[in-house]
Parts: sequence; C-alpha cells; structure tokens
Amino acid sequence: MDTQQQQQQQSFIQGAKVLMVGAGGIGCELLKTLALSGFQDIHIIDMDTIEVSNLNRQFLFRRSHVGQSKAKVARDAVLRFRPHINIRSYHANVKNPEFDVDFFKQFDVVLNGLDNLDARRHVNRLCLAADVPLVESGTTGFLGQVTVHVKGKTECYECQTKPAPKTYPVCTITSTPTKFVHCIVWAKDLLFAKLFGDKNQDNDLNVRANNAASSSKETEDVFERAEDEDIDQYGRKIYDHVFGYNIEAALSNEETWKNRTRPRPIYSKEVLPESLSQQNGTTQNCSATDDDSTVSAMPLLGLKNPQELWGLTQNSLVFIEALKLFFAKRKKEIGHLTFDKDDQLAVEFVTAAANIRAESFGIPLHSLFEAKGIAGNIVHAVATTNAIVAGLIVIEAIKVLKKDADKYRMTYCLEHPSRKMLLMPVEPFEPNPACYVCSKTPLVLEINTQKSKLRDLVDKIVTAKLGMNLPLIMHGASLLYEVGDDLDDIMVANYNANLEKSLSELPSPVINGSILTVEDLQQELSCKINVKHREEFDEEKEPEGMVLSGWTQSPATNGESASTSNNENEKAVDVTESSSGPEMASKKRRLSETQPENDKKETENVESDDDEIMEIENPVMVSKKKKRVE
Repeated sequence: MDTQQQQQQQSFIQGAKVLMVGAGGIGCELLKTLALSGFQDIHIIDMDTIEVSNLNRQFLFRRSHVGQSKAKVARDAVLRFRPHINIRSYHANVKNPEFDVDFFKQFDVVLNGLDNLDARRHVNRLCLAADVPLVESGTTGFLGQVTVHVKGKTECYECQTKPAPKTYPVCTITSTPTKFVHCIVWAKDLLFAKLFGDKNQDNDLNVRANNAASSSKETEDVFERAEDEDIDQYGRKIYDHVFGYNIEAALSNEETWKNRTRPRPIYSKEVLPESLSQQNGTTQNCSATDDDSTVSAMPLLGLKNPQELWGLTQNSLVFIEALKLFFAKRKKEIGHLTFDKDDQLAVEFVTAAANIRAESFGIPLHSLFEAKGIAGNIVHAVATTNAIVAGLIVIEAIKVLKKDADKYRMTYCLEHPSRKMLLMPVEPFEPNPACYVCSKTPLVLEINTQKSKLRDLVDKIVTAKLGMNLPLIMHGASLLYEVGDDLDDIMVANYNANLEKSLSELPSPVINGSILTVEDLQQELSCKINVKHREEFDEEKEPEGMVLSGWTQSPATNGESASTSNNENEKAVDVTESSSGPEMASKKRRLSETQPENDKKETENVESDDDEIMEIENPVMVSKKKKRVE
C-alpha cells in the first residue's frame, strides 16, 4: 500500500462512526483494537455488569470494577490511553426502543459481540432496515469466525437458520434419563421452573404412573408452601416428593423397566440428619447486606472448590440449603425466576438436584464446574481467540468503510491446521432468495385453525420463532393483534380478548388459505404467513401443535426438490447442545451429489463462558463451495 492509499484509508477510519454491540470478551479486545487503529468515534451498547469470572480474559476490567457497567468501564479504560477520541457508552439493552432504525442510521458500520440469538436477529433486522453494514463475530474455545453482512450484496445473518437446540422427549426427561444432561434438563427446566418460576406455566413433575393419573391436585399442594410452613420441612417435602415418591410412582409401571435398570427412590431421612441446624452454618448466618446475585449455599456448608465432586449427602445438603436461601434472601423473585448460568445459587441448586437424580438412576455424578458447563452449554473461553477475532473484525470493518466489496471475507479460526492454515478466509455468500427477513419470502404455517388460539400463534410462532418484539398481526384489512405503549384501554381489551379466541373465531376468521401479515414496527420487518389448516399433529414430534416452514426452504432448481427443515418441532423439552444444522438452502450453497457424506455442512450452537454465542460452520466444507483466498 503506497502513501496515498494509506492516507485515504486513514481518512475512512478517522471519519467513520462505529457502533459496537457487546463489551465482553471480544468487545474489550475490539474496542482496544479500534482505538489503536485510529477510529475516532465509537459507540458501545452493553446491558451487562462486570463479574469476577470475566477478569481472566476481559482485560479492560479489574477487580475493583466488579458490579459496574461493562460498557462504561471499557470506555473509561480505553480513554486513558486514547483520551482524544470520542467513545460513548450505553448501559442498556440493544432491544430498548431508543435504539431504533433512526439510531442505527447514524452509523457507518455495526460490529456485533452479543450473547444470544434473539438480540443478534434484532440487530440484523435493524441494520437491514437502516441499510447499515453489519460485521458479526463469535468465539468458542479455540474456534472463531467473523462474517460480513451487507444488504443486497451478501446474505443477512438470518439467511440460514441457526441450529435448533438439542431436544429430548418429555418421557426421557421425566421418567427414563440415561445421561447426566437429562438430569440437568430435568433440574433446570422442570424442577427449578416449578419451584421458582412462573406458577401458571404448565409443568407436571409427577410421573404418569398407572396409579398416579389423578394426582395433579396433590402435586399442587406439594409444591405450594403454606405461609406458616417451616422451611426445613418444606424442603424435605419437596425432596421426598421428587426423589422418592415420583421414583416409586415410575417403578410401578413394570413395562417401562423390562429392559432398563430400575432407579432407586431416595428419601431425605436416608441421607440428611434429623436437624439440619447441626450442619455447618445456616441461612441465618447470611448477612442481610449480601448481594442477592452472589448469595451462595456452598460457604455455609464448608464447600469451597467448584471442581470437587460432591457425594449424595453433600448434594442433598446443598439442595436444601439453596432452596432455603431462595426463600430467605430472594423471596421477592420467586415466581419470576428463570435459570441463569451466572446466578450462583441457581447453579448450585440445579447441580445438586441433577446429581441426586443421577444417583437415583445410576448415572455418574458431576462437579458444580462440570454441571454449570452442561447447563449453560459452556465451552471455556480463550483470550487469544478473542484477540484474533477482534483484529479480523477491524480488518473487515475497514473493507466495508472503503466499500471494497470484492475483498469482503468470512474468516474462520481453526483449532488445528487445515491445509497448513489456522485462519481460513472464504468469500461471503449471496443473499438467500428464500430468506423471509431480507427476501420477503412467504412462510407456511400448518395449524388447526379451529382449536389453536391466537395466543398460541403469538407465543409459539411470532415471538419465539420469528423473534418479533412489538408484533402487529393483520388478516386482510382487519387488525387482529398489536403491541405498543400508545394503545388505549379499549384497544388493549379487544386485542386481549382476541388472544383467547381460536383462529377461526376471530372477527376476521383465519381459516385454511388465509394469509396473515405479521410486522414488527421497531424492527421495520414485515412478512407473510400462508395458513394451512391441519387436523392432527404428532404429540411427540410436533408438541407445539403447529409447524412453521419456509424459513429454510428455497425454490427447487435443476430438478432438485426444495429443502425444508423444521428441526425445532421435533421434541418437547429442549437444551442447547452441539447439533447438526439444516442443509444449505440456496443453489449457490447446495452441495453436489458427488461430495462425500462427511463433507456436508456441520454447525454447532455453543455458548462460551465468555459473552459471545456463535454458530460455527465447518470451514473445510465451506471452502469447497467457495473459491479459497490464497
């Protein structure tokens, strides 16, 4: 690069206005690299605060910063060695209404380092609506990737469906677990949710034994704590019910255990002392000034090492003590809690519950460290990978600013060399013509229009699958549902009434052949849903009672049939785990019939114990579809 080109590139850099979303592992490295590369105007959005576990890889933070805003502390740290540049921090959720399309339009490029798929989809849609280029990134262990998304030139972030969470049948989770991950799912998604989550959520922890079919009322009484009920007795009651009575109820079904190892019922009197106050410490020893987010049962029981393997008695003590602490120190949260891998007390409770259940079913026990990794699907972060990926992001951002589209690259960081390469760059893919986000391809929804309510459509499809935050649903000229702060009481009442009606009973009936328009005004996203009435669904494979297709479907080409995937509807209980993704949809991405089976696309959906979640494609396979950059 000659002097004139260097000066021109520097002018692009210095004149650019950049938005960073995420100030975690990659974000810290990225902000530092942007500042040292000459960027003068940087804005950072991050809703998280600094935790002790961040300090081994997020090098802009120190122990004194624990509990403070990541975005603000990162800004202050960089300004200490680059005081002349402008950095603005926002301690907020990127999905807040102030970060709308107009907000995004002021930036020349957006750089993502987010920790969940929902937020990433949200940013992707805002970038499309604002016509602002997006550079995505992620790391997990030694693996990483950086991708460029420019409207009309490359595929958007949602052109290919991200891998669905690994799912398990309800019967496996509730009755016949064979792996420790089954116990984790049971403890996290069933027991924890039952005790501390939404009480109105349908969640039956009773095994469907022959003599227990009518025990739903008894179950409600078991999990409901009376106002004057002693907390120790309540904890023992829950323990005996889920680890004792439920196992005995399961054993009553002889057919289930003909070819399986029979589990062992465990009751509290077998493993716990008569008075728990005899143990080291009680909840009374917990200071009233303790930060709720750091409340822990381990110190009260003399447990210090999270990598230590607890026995049945220790797990039982942690189970009871953690339950007591939730009621003693976090009672206001009960009824609204969801499992969070960064919630120490929640991790302790889930680990203990999963281990007790594993002991009952003859499954090897795991340490808290291991259990947290499984529950949060964690691959522990490598700081060097974050630094490499941050550098690659800046390289692609500079190309975007120069509008050097021919040089855009998706770059993969590999753990082991492939063809003597640890960094593998490939050309970006073209937009997927079947993408419902950037190509406006209609979706198809199979649903029983006579039985399914509008609420089912909103919760299971519009919110959960399409990721809309402020949805609006229309049938022809009739507005069926809308969310917003500017609605008057009459409109809210009408929409709420519609939610409880079946689709065919709505003011403008939705039946076979109806076409719905679904919009999110905040994301400026609109899509069409073609409704197809279907009477019956397989309860095991299609537990939601509806099937959405079209988001991975592409037109058939060269005599090939279009590829459709609905992996998300396979099971009833899910847990994020490494899994194969759908086949590539667009013609340019389709593998030839002659390629080896093991060269097909593989993807993983893995969350790092850093702050990024990524979908890793098999870069060796990708390189065979796209011309390699030598």
